[in-house]
Amino acid sequence: MMELLERFHAVDTTAICDADRTTRVMDSGIRARSAATRVFGPAFTVRCREDFLAVLRAVETAGPGAVIVVDGGGRETALGGEMFARGALARGLGGVVVDGGYRDMAYVSTCELPVYSRFVTPRAGTASQLGELQVPVTCGGVVVNPGDLVLADDEGLVVLDPQRAAAVLDAALAVKNTEHRVIELLDGGRTLSDAFNVTEHVEALRRGEQSALRATGSPG
Repeated sequence: MMELLERFHAVDTTAICDADRTTRVMDSGIRARSAATRVFGPAFTVRCREDFLAVLRAVETAGPGAVIVVDGGGRETALGGEMFARGALARGLGGVVVDGGYRDMAYVSTCELPVYSRFVTPRAGTASQLGELQVPVTCGGVVVNPGDLVLADDEGLVVLDPQRAAAVLDAALAVKNTEHRVIELLDGGRTLSDAFNVTEHVEALRRGEQSALRATGSPG
C-alpha cells in the first residue's frame, strides 16, 4: 500500500481518469469540507439512513489508513461531525466520505483529516439503528466495495479496483510525463498545435476515419 501511495503522490485524479476512462468518479456534489483534501486508502463501507450509529461503529472498527465511505442515501441529515473526525484522527484513519450530511464546520474546516460530504447541516441523525458495515454501497453515484481504493484531491473523488490500482497509477504517471512535456513547449512559446496532432486529427475525423488526439511535440 505504501508503494501505491508513493505513486499517487506523483499524479492526480485527473491523470488517473485520463489513463483509465472507466475509473469510478463520485459526483461533484460530494465536496471537501476539511483543510486536507488528499485521500488515499482502502474503503471501509457503511450503509445507514438518518442514523449515525453505524458510522460511529466504523470509526471504532476500521484499521489505520482506512477511508470510511458512508452510503447515507444522499439525505441531508448529518451522519458525522467534530467528534467523529477527532476520533478518526486518533485511530489513524485515512478520511471520511459521506453521501449525506456532516456538521461542526468550525472544527472540520481546519481538520487535518480529509472529510467529504454532500451536505453541511446542523441537524444530526439518531443513534438507534445498527446499519450495515463492510457491504457494497453506493456513494456519490458509484458502487464502492469494501477494500476498494479511494483516492481524492482538489479535483474530486475516484475509486479504483485494488487489483488494477498499480497499473492505473503507472499509466497516470505516463500521462503526467506527457503533460510536463507539453507544458515545456507552451512555456517556450510554442502552441497547442505544436504539441498535439490537431490538424491531422481534425482532417481524419472529417474523412470519417478513426483518430485520436495525442501529444506529438518535444521541447527540443
